[in-house]
Amino acid sequence: QLQLVESGGGLVQPGQSLRLSCTISGSWYHAIGWFHRAPGKEREEVSCINKSDGTTYYSDSVKGRFAISRDNAKNTVYLQMNNLKSEDTGVYYCASDRDLYCPEHSVAASDFTSWGQGTQVTVSS
Repeated sequence: QLQLVESGGGLVQPGQSLRLSCTISGSWYHAIGWFHRAPGKEREEVSCINKSDGTTYYSDSVKGRFAISRDNAKNTVYLQMNNLKSEDTGVYYCASDRDLYCPEHSVAASDFTSWGQGTQVTVSS
């Protein structure tokens, strides 16, 4: 069974950066997605990366500011978050499913069956 553990969240000011990490263990996987749950809202996929070829997806809200990457030797996926805005505040989760690949469009949260516990990101002056 896939196990995912996020780290790297924190409190930053607008315009600053954070790097989130997602460490994966327990089973094989093809892709990792990052989701953002803003206060009072549903989870939204912000990025996704395929393990084999590194192809990626970004939502319009983060395109140009966030960068997803992977280190397959470490079974870790990173989300570099630059120029953070107050609307980026929330809990960030990484997720996967053993049969899922990242397409060029967003994937519903319900398609992911394995989730981390989440890491809190707060952007505030």
